Amino acid sequence: MILSLIVLVILLAIVDRVAVTGAQREIARQVASAYDLAESPSVEIKGFPFLAQAISGRYEEIEVGIGPMTREGIRLSSIDATLNGVTAPLADLIQNASKTPIRAERVTGTVVISRETLAARAPRGIRIEGDGGDTLKVSGDLTALGRTVPVTADLKMEVVPGAVRLTPTNVKIAGGITVPNVARHLGFTVPVKDLPLKLKITKVKTTSQGLAIQGVAADVPLH
Repeated sequence: MILSLIVLVILLAIVDRVAVTGAQREIARQVASAYDLAESPSVEIKGFPFLAQAISGRYEEIEVGIGPMTREGIRLSSIDATLNGVTAPLADLIQNASKTPIRAERVTGTVVISRETLAARAPRGIRIEGDGGDTLKVSGDLTALGRTVPVTADLKMEVVPGAVRLTPTNVKIAGGITVPNVARHLGFTVPVKDLPLKLKITKVKTTSQGLAIQGVAADVPLH
């Protein structure tokens, strides 16, 4: 009797893992199709047992990882998102998985923009640095008033509609030279639009990789 129960538990565990693998593959396929991704994202459905969630047709937490991609000419290194309250009726998935509407009540995610991408948009001669805090640091040579002088500054990061604006503060120019409209020489904007999973940026900070942009979305279709 005990042996039979052990065998049953093992079989159920195997079925559970096989089922979750199939569900993760289908969600990855639908996300890739819905947002025109070059490669399928990684998908991990949290919680055990999976079959209990599948029967209810609701998954409380799903992790999705999207690899490098380009949006509005900006290279995104990665997008890591958490989907909460995902609904996908089991009967519909069994009968016609490709046409089953899958939606997430809420999505939170982090988009990483690399230092290389930032450097490509920075003014010529300006190097991008970061300290993992609320500002980026820049240094380099600034050409103004017919002269080239060394300059350092902080870049204040500000979320604006569809972009991140970088504005120079604490500007220090060698020799104490005053440069008119210094923001025009050092500041720039990074477009962040048309993100997968309908993410809208809410916050930005620096990381060792570049910029980490946090976003949220609600009632997101995955089909």
